[in-house]
Amino acid sequence: MAPIPGSGLAKGLAVTLRTMTRKTVTEQYPDVQPELPPRTRGVIGLFEENCTVCMLCARECPDWCIYIDSHKETVPPAAPGGRERSRNVLDRFAIDFSLCMYCGICIEVCPFDALFWSPEFEYAETDIHELTHERDKLREWMWTVPAPPALDPSAEEPKELAAARKTADKLAATQATQATQATQATQATQGAPTADPTAEPHADEQSRAAEQPTRPMGASKQQTDAPRQPDQPRQPDQPDQPDQPGQGQEGRE
Repeated sequence: MAPIPGSGLAKGLAVTLRTMTRKTVTEQYPDVQPELPPRTRGVIGLFEENCTVCMLCARECPDWCIYIDSHKETVPPAAPGGRERSRNVLDRFAIDFSLCMYCGICIEVCPFDALFWSPEFEYAETDIHELTHERDKLREWMWTVPAPPALDPSAEEPKELAAARKTADKLAATQATQATQATQATQATQGAPTADPTAEPHADEQSRAAEQPTRPMGASKQQTDAPRQPDQPRQPDQPDQPDQPGQGQEGRE
């Protein structure tokens, strides 16, 4: 069906007429603060503790309005025998809002969540040089950043939370096992009977004593323990006979 000629003009005039009949609403600013959307792009706040001086935000900024200075320092080893390591320490983080075009690229590319949008907008200055705000001012704006919206209840749980919960459950199970073992060891120590020196030997000791070979009377330990030759019959132990009188050295030979 072909459109009716002049229908677009009629729709536009209808919108104009509806707007003309409404009451005019005037924002009483600055006496009354405006109600801004929660994710308004006002200024950029800095969470300094998360910044690792990776310089990614300064390199990706299309206006080159981010200035970062840092230095390296040596960190002692965390454990004895470890190796020293070096880290970057932030000295300066400034943003020139006279050049910033509020594209948000620096916030999107930050891998450590150190930059956030703040709805604060009252930072006008009479001098353009005063629009370059240092990290102290950026940190103050960080506390005006609204909380992120709640996650969808049916959404998948983040992998970081799942890994952290799994680690916490494993640690709790290990601690519970160690506590149970310690309790059992304490109960066994407290309930174990003390050894009585006058008591009879244990049954195992009696059986081991019965299994030990006995040495015949009149035999020395060397004779009893000496191995017997396989081609020589075992002779019964004979008592030592004294030499007969009249036998000399020849007779004994």
